[in-house]
Amino acid sequence: MTGGLNTLSNDEKNIATVTHLGGTVFSFIPALIVWILKKDDSVYIAAQAKEALNFQITVLIAQFIAGILAFIFIGFVFMVIIWLANIVLCIIAAISTSKGEDYRYPLTIRLVN
Repeated sequence: MTGGLNTLSNDEKNIATVTHLGGTVFSFIPALIVWILKKDDSVYIAAQAKEALNFQITVLIAQFIAGILAFIFIGFVFMVIIWLANIVLCIIAAISTSKGEDYRYPLTIRLVN
């Protein structure tokens, strides 16, 4: 996706990193804002913001399903697992993008193209 690791500016890497980390606290909002504002400025930022947005939407859907399952108590376990997975995967994504690498979240529904 990138033309090489050296072609990315520090700003591009930093914006992508903050976009991924923002999902740990603010859900899909940072990714949506970055994607809307920066998608025409940088192919790398657009791709990473879209990836973060798709992942956070997937997390929301999973949390919604876990909330429904909470009525039979197993949902509470799923909520914790989903929350922890969100934090861990967002940190891994942030580390990758801080190095200028492309990151793709596993088990993500790709709704935004």
